[in-house]
Amino acid sequence: MDQYYKPEHLAQFAQISEGQPELAKKFFDYYGAVFAEGALSAREKALIALAVAHTVQCPYCIDAYTKESLSQGSDLEQMTEAIHVATAIRGGSSLVHGMQMLDQVRQVGM
Repeated sequence: MDQYYKPEHLAQFAQISEGQPELAKKFFDYYGAVFAEGALSAREKALIALAVAHTVQCPYCIDAYTKESLSQGSDLEQMTEAIHVATAIRGGSSLVHGMQMLDQVRQVGM
């Protein structure tokens, strides 16, 4: 059965440069610099990326950063906790927008 998400696309990602090699190089250089050791360890960055991947619901990123988190020494408990942090922020950001609705309800005067 044909499917939209194809896991093999992740391994082929560099081919995206075919349409615009200069911009792809800039992106991949930036991407590499972002994930280099710095104030945050590679392990911490992988956990952040895993959490963000779930928030933006990117199956390619989820696959990549699950593997990267494991290779950087994270365990299932840490990875799951990172996802729960992202879930709490995403849920909270949805709820706090409810204040906008509440302001409108108050202005209309139920």
